[in-house]
Amino acid sequence: MNKENNPDFALFSEQFGGVKPLNQDKHHFKQSVKSKQQVEVKEQQVYADSYFSDNYQPILPVEGPMRWLNEGVEKIELKRLRRGDYQPDLLLDLHGMRQAEAKLELAALLQACVKQHILCCCVMHGYGSGILKQQLPMWLAQHPKVKAFHQATKEWGADAALLILIDIGEHAHRR
Repeated sequence: MNKENNPDFALFSEQFGGVKPLNQDKHHFKQSVKSKQQVEVKEQQVYADSYFSDNYQPILPVEGPMRWLNEGVEKIELKRLRRGDYQPDLLLDLHGMRQAEAKLELAALLQACVKQHILCCCVMHGYGSGILKQQLPMWLAQHPKVKAFHQATKEWGADAALLILIDIGEHAHRR
């Protein structure tokens, strides 16, 4: 059927004959501005994901207290950590956290230690189902700034916590 012979088309053309099409010259759908907190959380996520793999299996002790020493670090440092010569300046309590949350918090803690030149920190993973107790040493062994870690002394949480020795660079040590 032809448009000119159609009565409906003629009626439609009569009603809308003077209408001009709109020109879309502005873009009204801008991206929302992210808050500083959102940006920091995303940055921590990228930082955590770049260092901590859930598939990496370092060689860790099967018997005795949980401990690990990075290559190139003297064994005396691990002994000092075990004896309690280093006092942790920062504490992180992971009780009640999920694995993903704990990974982000651990990354933030290590970042804060390096930034604030803190040599030793303590991470309390608790007993619970043992997931964090198992994963935490694996994550720490992957991080390049971790010199060593050892099961904490009784005053810092015993076998429900780890004392971590951080490589803060060429800055003076505090003991």
